[in-house]
Amino acid sequence: MRQLIRSIVVAVGLSVGLSAWGAPLVKPGIEVLRESGFQALKGKRVGLITNPTGVDNALKSTIDILHEAPEVELVALFAPEHGVRGDVPAGEKVAGDVDKATGVKVYSLYGATRKPTAEMLKDVDVLVYDIQDNGCRSYTFISTMGLAMEQCARLGKEFVVLDRPNPLGGEKVEGPVTKPECVSFVSQYPIPYLYGLTPGELARLLVGEGMIRGAQNLKLTVVPMEGWYRSMHFSDTLMPWVLPSPHIPSAETAMYYPASGIAGELDYLQIGVGYTMPFRTFAASWIDGKRLADALNALDIPGMAFRPVHYRPYYGFSKGVDVGGVEAFVTDSDKANLTLTQFYVMQEIARLWPSHKASAGANPKRFAMFDKVVGNAGVRPAFFRRHRVEDILPIWNKDADAFRATKRKYQIYE
Repeated sequence: MRQLIRSIVVAVGLSVGLSAWGAPLVKPGIEVLRESGFQALKGKRVGLITNPTGVDNALKSTIDILHEAPEVELVALFAPEHGVRGDVPAGEKVAGDVDKATGVKVYSLYGATRKPTAEMLKDVDVLVYDIQDNGCRSYTFISTMGLAMEQCARLGKEFVVLDRPNPLGGEKVEGPVTKPECVSFVSQYPIPYLYGLTPGELARLLVGEGMIRGAQNLKLTVVPMEGWYRSMHFSDTLMPWVLPSPHIPSAETAMYYPASGIAGELDYLQIGVGYTMPFRTFAASWIDGKRLADALNALDIPGMAFRPVHYRPYYGFSKGVDVGGVEAFVTDSDKANLTLTQFYVMQEIARLWPSHKASAGANPKRFAMFDKVVGNAGVRPAFFRRHRVEDILPIWNKDADAFRATKRKYQIYE
């Protein structure tokens, strides 16, 4: 079905003179805003939350577009993780600064505070959000968006989302909804791990379902994309991909992040971060790659395949150590349950190398973070009892259908 819709979209693009190989088929929110004459921002003092992914299809930064826009006064920039220009390494605090290109003051939202203060917003009429997300709850940008929305609601400021694609498409929902005891910056809201919404649609849901304090007071505007369909993955849009963080260098990598990133929190498997295949591998010095690949392929996991791999990480976990394992391949993204993939890998590792099962080989200091990322503290003990995927399925799948029904109320695109 996805391929059929993509063929239709490409045909429509060709009918209006677009190249199926070059010109993007989707206009992000910033381009739609510009074509409207910046109607939503005219005559207002604007604050902007963005990073290097906030660009038009010609790769011009939203910062520069708004700075040059007539009747728009860009008065403040707000930096999430990695900074507005992407010059801060992962996990490091972002300092306040002045943007050298525009002279606009930059306030940090990834340092002493995770939400804009009243002082930061005192000269701002409307706060704009423009960041390309990866579609996973644990990716911190949506937490930044929601906390900023909450503050705008409290202070009577407008909030505008310039929408962008969910690179996994708009239909994939996987994983448990965050429980209250697991709420953190990597699981800020009660949504599944994969939530199947664009940033703008998610903002609508956070307001509509009262997931942010004072939601009823927030004036929210979403500037939608043009040409995007729910069945589209990022590659279907023909838009340029700008890495949102150092280890998501391609839109394809965003597909693998949810398949391995949760297991990576346990610090007992090398998942390709520190090598040339971030989030694509499961490896360790004691793993026989062929045995593991054969075992995983014998499971016939829908939409997934595995091959043996051997490498030496350049940095990070297992730096300089020769490791063996498997490289994962998503062969059918519609059929694949991405988030369960890593649990199948850990299941087979426990069967083949019992002394290295996750409950024994993982770093116990990482258990709390693992639980926060998963969003449900019951998953880890349920899995660790026998290291069988079947034992976590009742938890993993129980919220998905209800959330699908809820999110339909906030969907903008077909």
